[in-house]
Order: sequence, then structure tokens, then C-alpha cells
Amino acid sequence: MEMSAKPRHRTRRFDSPEQGAYLALWRTYDRLKAVEDDFFVAWDLTAQQYNVLRLLRAEPDGMPTLALVGKLISRAPDVTRMLDKLENRGLIERKRTVADRRSVLVSITPDGVVLLDAMAVPLKECHARQLGHMSQHELKSLTALLRAAAKPHEPLDSPWL
Repeated sequence: MEMSAKPRHRTRRFDSPEQGAYLALWRTYDRLKAVEDDFFVAWDLTAQQYNVLRLLRAEPDGMPTLALVGKLISRAPDVTRMLDKLENRGLIERKRTVADRRSVLVSITPDGVVLLDAMAVPLKECHARQLGHMSQHELKSLTALLRAAAKPHEPLDSPWL
């Protein structure tokens, strides 16, 4: 008698429920990030560069570099280099302010807006590949749980809470 092959699942043991949750979050991030990376490479952008453009689009008059850094989703180790790349592509511009020559105002260019417009529908499709299998209720619950997990680690004035 032939037995059908069944997938073997090993019982995972973690040091704590917190470790199990964290590792599940890390693994999920890795899988979702792979889909995102495939998307952004086609546009010759990183997710962080896209985020910069998205933030600048919301501020038509531009914003100081330090304010921009404070709004990024994840910490960027070399913001200056990232802004250099975007500026070299003509997607952003930087200007020193008259009031304070040490302050640099960053703004999106018309080419940057055109790029964001071109990416809008394909990016929505990317997000659907990442999480479209979940119901609206599940997505809202997941978002609430993630905010609860992040709350003690975010500044009190964080827009992510």
C-alpha cells in the first residue's frame, strides 16, 4: 500500500510568545519586502526613495531635510546620499533657505510627480499581491495590532500611532 506524501511540519519552539511573534513578524516582513523590492527595482527606486517622493508630494512648498527625516517610515542611514540620487535624476530639488542658510528645503519636481503618477496603479497592484488575500476586517485588525506593538517604541507625537 502506497502512502501519500504529507508535508511535515515541525513544531517550532520559541523562548517566549514574544519571540515567536517577533520572528513571525520578521519572516512576514521579509516575504512582503521581496514583493516590494521586485516592484521598485523596475522603477530604479528603493522603497525609501519612493517614500521621500510621496512625503514631498504632500508638501508642495517643500520641507526642511530634518523634518523629512523625521517622517520617514524607517531610519535611513545616509539621507544625504539618497537625496543626491533623487536630485541627480531630477526628481527632487534642494534649496538653502534665505532665513537660515544652514537649513535646506527639499521639494519634489514636476518629473517626480509624473513618476509617482505613473507608479500609482502598479503600486496598488503590488500591495494587492502582498496583502490582497486578507479581508478588510483582517487588515484593520492587523494594523491595530501592529500599532499596539509599536506604541511603546514610538515618540509620543508619532503619526504612526
